[in-house]
Amino acid sequence: MPRFYCPTPLTPGELLDLPASAGRHVQVLRLQPGDVITLFNGGLDVPGSNGGEYEATVTQMGRSQVQVQVGTHMAVEREAALQVHLAVGMPANERMDWLVEKASELGVASIQPLMTERSVLRLSGERADKKQAHWQSVAVAACEQCGGNRVPRVHAVMTLAQWLKAQDPLDAAQSPRLLLSLRPESLGLREAAHHTTSAITFLSGPEGGLNTAEEDAALAQGFAPVTLGPRVLRSETAAIAAAAALLISG
Repeated sequence: MPRFYCPTPLTPGELLDLPASAGRHVQVLRLQPGDVITLFNGGLDVPGSNGGEYEATVTQMGRSQVQVQVGTHMAVEREAALQVHLAVGMPANERMDWLVEKASELGVASIQPLMTERSVLRLSGERADKKQAHWQSVAVAACEQCGGNRVPRVHAVMTLAQWLKAQDPLDAAQSPRLLLSLRPESLGLREAAHHTTSAITFLSGPEGGLNTAEEDAALAQGFAPVTLGPRVLRSETAAIAAAAALLISG
């Protein structure tokens, strides 16, 4: 059954005009009145959202409008108990799109794009805003496809220094902060996250990784160095490998 993200409060029995993006998708699929779809509105701080899914029936198809009647709420959850927050030095070109898509499929709670000293991709102003909106739409599409009911938030682009400065020192004691590092004292990822059951933040660099000063700044903010093993992974692969390991173990 086709699934659509609908970032608005949903009430069984109401008639609802779908948001433009979902409406266009319904039209592309050539659905007709009477066809049944699935709606969800979890994630991104939608007022009144309680997760799960809603069955809905298409009632009207117009040129630029699709109306549905919202049906029964189903308390279906496919999210991991552990909330994984990815903070990543943005890889270049389309690799960030891939990272956002796969992280959303795995079920991360949020994604923080970062600019670091070795970052190839540099964004600011309107261009950064457009990229953030694009990546958020990638996350939505991934959740529609994979069955996720809570869309991860893709935060606004920040420099690593700005992001580290904004971190609350008290949070480090409540939820672990892990830093992908080649330092000899680095623990294995699963070992470092073994007792974590609620939330965890994982920081990794761009192509070439973080430099020594950046790692030192992260360690000063309560991040612990971890390793994914002896293989050399692309920056986007490392972030996804870490998310998969944490979410599968969580």
